[in-house]
Amino acid sequence: MSTSNGQWYPPEWPDRIRALTRGELRPVSPRRAATVLLLRDGADGPAVHMLRRRASMAFAGGAYAYPGGSVDPRDERGDVPWAGPAPAQWARSLGVDAASAQAIVCAAVRETFEEAGVLLAGPTPGTVVADTTGPEWEAERAALVSRELSFADFLVRRGLLLRSDLLGGWARWITPEFEPRRYDTWFFVAALPEGQRTRNASTEADRTVWIRPADAADGFDRGELLMMPPTISTLRELRPYGSAAEALTAARDRDLTPVLARARLDGEEIVLSWPGHDEFTRRVAGKPSGPSEADR
Repeated sequence: MSTSNGQWYPPEWPDRIRALTRGELRPVSPRRAATVLLLRDGADGPAVHMLRRRASMAFAGGAYAYPGGSVDPRDERGDVPWAGPAPAQWARSLGVDAASAQAIVCAAVRETFEEAGVLLAGPTPGTVVADTTGPEWEAERAALVSRELSFADFLVRRGLLLRSDLLGGWARWITPEFEPRRYDTWFFVAALPEGQRTRNASTEADRTVWIRPADAADGFDRGELLMMPPTISTLRELRPYGSAAEALTAARDRDLTPVLARARLDGEEIVLSWPGHDEFTRRVAGKPSGPSEADR
């Protein structure tokens, strides 16, 4: 379904929304996930690392996003080598229990390594690894992706500590109830560690870019860059900050109340909105064109 900008809007949403409002569609439970807005300072301010999801992807194909993915249940294990704020402290800011907070932070760090080749970990609480290239690193990264290796075992094998202090909680968005694939996603900001470099290590992406948040937002507004509401929202929120350090400082005061879309019927018209984010409100007129997704 086309829009005046680059907002991702699947054509099956209207039928699914109607089915949900009629009680014919039961929402699936969202999976916990984490994603990282990786920042790199430049002469004109920070740039953010983004990847474009392959058009063949079932969820948000062709859309620009950040490195991220689902929590691995093993990320809740108590033996994860850790430095920085403890899981109990993260629990208070993320709005979950300590075990879940640890798993979410682990997922953020692990997925950034899996999809961008960047590792927020170091041999001591005050250092960070400077180079993650080479065949041995790649073999371990592939083992993490395939879940043959847990993140805790990977860190132990390398003699590294997860640096939770290098992350700042930024936002939390939950996939709408009418979506068949749902995620409860925490967004974090982090600075690219000195000496490390990104690469497209994700099988889900066909392109990666470093781009200023304002430029990415402009591309969305012109309809040139396709994005989901959480992506463009977080990009707009980054625009005031002149450095990665400023964004990380601002993260301390961020409100991580989850954002969940609302859908209602106004006659035959669907009204879709995200509370607190009026720019994403959509009104879709007309009757369903065929059987609802709940009947398929």
